[in-house]
Amino acid sequence: MESVFEVIAEPNRRAILRLLVSSERSVGEIEEQLHLSQPSVSKHLRVLREAGFVEAKVEAQRRLYRLRREPFEELDAWLSQFREFWSSKVDALERYLDRTDDTTPDDQ
Repeated sequence: MESVFEVIAEPNRRAILRLLVSSERSVGEIEEQLHLSQPSVSKHLRVLREAGFVEAKVEAQRRLYRLRREPFEELDAWLSQFREFWSSKVDALERYLDRTDDTTPDDQ
């Protein structure tokens, strides 16, 4: 089993995830939108499904794929530690720029 980061590192898988953000889609719809072959789309969907990112439901003769919330919540929780790190850095930069703007003479 690939790690979550290996799964989402692949550009076509990220493109599929972006498509599924707006609505569930069939393999054919994904093929058409991304200009990928059916075997390629199916392979990527299998990896995403095994990693827990997507799930499929059968509707008539086709499978519709949709995102699952849980893996993204886990990623978000892991990334939050870095958000806090960058947030403090961005805040410090903003304070620095504010001080710099106050000391810069007007060019007019």
